[in-house]
Amino acid sequence: MPTAAAPIISSVQKLVLYETRARYFLVGSNNAETKYRVLKIDRTEPKDLVIIDDRHVYTQQEIRELLGRLDLGNRTKMGQKGSSGLFRAVSAFGVVGFVRFLEGYYIVLITKRRKMADIGGHAIYKIEDTNMIYIPNDSVRVTHPDEARYLRIFQNVDLSSNFYFSYSYDLSHSLQYNLTVLRMPLEMLKSETTQNRQESFDIFEDEGLITQGGSGVFGICSEPYMKYVWNGELLDIIKSTVHRDWLLYIIHGFCGQSKLLIYGRPVYVTLIARRSSKFAGTRFLKRGANCEGDVANEVETEQILCDASVMSFTAGSYSSYVQVRGSVPLYWSQDISTMMPKPPITLDQADPFAHVAALHFDQMFQRFGSPIIILNLVKEREKRKHERILSEELVAAVTYLNQFLPPEHTIVYIPWDMAKYTKSKLCNVLDRLNVIAESVVKKTGFFVNRPDSYCSILRPDEKWNELGGCVIPTGRLQTGILRTNCVDCLDRTNTAQFMVGKCALAYQLYSLGLIDKPNLQFDTDAVRLFEELYEDHGDTLSLQYGGSQLVHRVKTYRKIAPWTQHSKDIMQTLSRYYSNAFSDADRQDSINLFLGVYHPTEGKPHLWELPTDFYLHHKNTMRLLPTRRSYTYWWTPEVIKHLPLPYDEVICAANLKKLIVKTFHKYEEEIDIHNEFFRPYELSSFDDTFCLAMTSSARDFMPKTVGIDPSPFTVRKPDETGKSVLGNKSNREEAVLQRKTAASAPPPPSEEAMSSSSEDDSGTDREEEGSVSQRSTPVKMTDSGDSAKVTENVAQPMKELYGINLSDGLSEEDFSIYSRFVQLGQSQHKQDKNSQQPCSRCSDGVIKLAEGSGKPYWI
Repeated sequence: MPTAAAPIISSVQKLVLYETRARYFLVGSNNAETKYRVLKIDRTEPKDLVIIDDRHVYTQQEIRELLGRLDLGNRTKMGQKGSSGLFRAVSAFGVVGFVRFLEGYYIVLITKRRKMADIGGHAIYKIEDTNMIYIPNDSVRVTHPDEARYLRIFQNVDLSSNFYFSYSYDLSHSLQYNLTVLRMPLEMLKSETTQNRQESFDIFEDEGLITQGGSGVFGICSEPYMKYVWNGELLDIIKSTVHRDWLLYIIHGFCGQSKLLIYGRPVYVTLIARRSSKFAGTRFLKRGANCEGDVANEVETEQILCDASVMSFTAGSYSSYVQVRGSVPLYWSQDISTMMPKPPITLDQADPFAHVAALHFDQMFQRFGSPIIILNLVKEREKRKHERILSEELVAAVTYLNQFLPPEHTIVYIPWDMAKYTKSKLCNVLDRLNVIAESVVKKTGFFVNRPDSYCSILRPDEKWNELGGCVIPTGRLQTGILRTNCVDCLDRTNTAQFMVGKCALAYQLYSLGLIDKPNLQFDTDAVRLFEELYEDHGDTLSLQYGGSQLVHRVKTYRKIAPWTQHSKDIMQTLSRYYSNAFSDADRQDSINLFLGVYHPTEGKPHLWELPTDFYLHHKNTMRLLPTRRSYTYWWTPEVIKHLPLPYDEVICAANLKKLIVKTFHKYEEEIDIHNEFFRPYELSSFDDTFCLAMTSSARDFMPKTVGIDPSPFTVRKPDETGKSVLGNKSNREEAVLQRKTAASAPPPPSEEAMSSSSEDDSGTDREEEGSVSQRSTPVKMTDSGDSAKVTENVAQPMKELYGINLSDGLSEEDFSIYSRFVQLGQSQHKQDKNSQQPCSRCSDGVIKLAEGSGKPYWI
């Protein structure tokens, strides 16, 4: 029986779309270009989508022969050499989905990507560019006068702005869920493998598997959490007809990663925000909740801490903490037709039994467990009732729901008027928030995948012993969630989440044995780095929902912001008002069309003709007899039985059905994350491999003077650091540019010297350009005048360290040595694999050298 489990890596990472007059052929390959799959898309149907998935897995030689036969068969005259019958349309890195308006279908392809972060060797990419291609050919196209307008509305959703994906890591789930799945008992995975083999899509997938001798590995792939998937509707039409590797799910929100150097030991701090695709929209047009319990501006924020010196989910050290923001779960709205900066808040429907709040909190119990802690930051005292309307209704709803819950799982409600304390000169806002954060983290705990270190057992900390959550033999689990809200869930909410995240970060560092006490102070390199990461996070989410960057930042509440910040706050307020008044309606139409909330249909009103989208998001209004749940037993029975653990992470039959489990050899590329990340048998330039960037690094904040303690946990004065606390003009402009580009990608674990650049992948293909490698190559986002300086700065220290300039080409002698190494290594790899699987039907490829290229390629 297999002795381990690993995530399945998608075998469709590089795509080429070939075109004939009657069909499109979409050829997808894995990263090493050793396995290929083919999709055939019919172009003769004017309004229907006809896709045939060739279930055979091709080698590179077989795919070349297939394309050659297609080329010959589609030429206008037999034997004609002047023209080709098969045209290469575009190269891509994934399929976003298929969409149809009033004519035929379009295919949306990712044509450019950028590596943003790395979690245990699993790369997270940001979409940089897409291509939308109309499928039917011109001879069968039936034109419609409104097609172009729908196309413009659809393309108003900028897919190059903060959309992310991964080929091997499930971004829709938390790190705790993904690692919990990998730790399931192997006996249960074995029974699940038997069922999946009977229902397998490819009848040849499990042929020849030898699992004796401990060489087998369970490959696990979980179903995504569709609430945070933004292209689920676009992929729904092909979900049941194609292999799962063609389905690439994307999330919308934020992803940033920074490197923290602790006396040379690299630690990665990653921040991932997942924006809900349910009841999604813009600021004043989406408030409160819909009839299904989904709230507006709902974002799940997860901070992940990992020791980058070990790149493995099984052997490495990982920790995470999750918190949520979202609008107040009531039926409420604001009328923007009055053209007021703060439109009056109105309660649209009476909900005496808190029906919509019950649905919302039931979802949270299922995903996060208990306790659910509500931190309500809206104003409590006002001369004229405005925000207080929401506070009174929310208190009534929580009080009503709590009387039916078991006492140990009741919803915790914390009201705190943050605006009132900000105006007070006697109270420090962040000190009060720090007290709240400590109590919250102690109740929920956090996730860590290793047991407590021996030093913490010998010298236990008082705060550590009071920590909540669930303690298991392999570490700790977070049970419960903090739900923070104000009116907009932007400025005040981001500052509160930062303070809670800062408190959780201290516990995470302590659990990994990196600090001696679970406490972090302001004005340290670690906190400044974390604060900058959270400001990028807050600016990005604020632009998506409110139309401008943050107005009030952490420095504003610390009262150390420079006087010039006030004028910037005024400009951001005006920008937000302009966006809400004039452009939000168009953005809302685009989101409704992209997410499939509205489907264009002949004979029905067009999207721009609808007076409101209320009926699109509240589907119960279209039913004659809407079903209502119990007013007292408002929760799902299965969920309440397993509290405080989240039901989604409990090992039960319902959750096992959501997993795809297969058995692989330990050398199979689908589960070998080491070869996927390092690519040991592929010739690459040293500076290309390590020339990767992050949003920020602790080196930016470390002292530039010799003799000062380099620890990132030492409190510093503003003049001791590389970046000033207040920041000069050039630094602020650079920070804004970084937020717009959102560039970050970590170097491999052994690298400590490089931390500045970005990696872009553009569509090149090795099948027709034999000497050109399709592997991701970094593209430095600098001006032409600065490129020479960047190269010089990278190459000079390498020459001093290694004695040669590694960016230059290899000599013939060095290249021959490298070629022998590749052949010997590949032969040994093949010998080991054959000794473990004598009956396997697949044979390894052999490396050949392309003539005149100096780079090997696979055949």
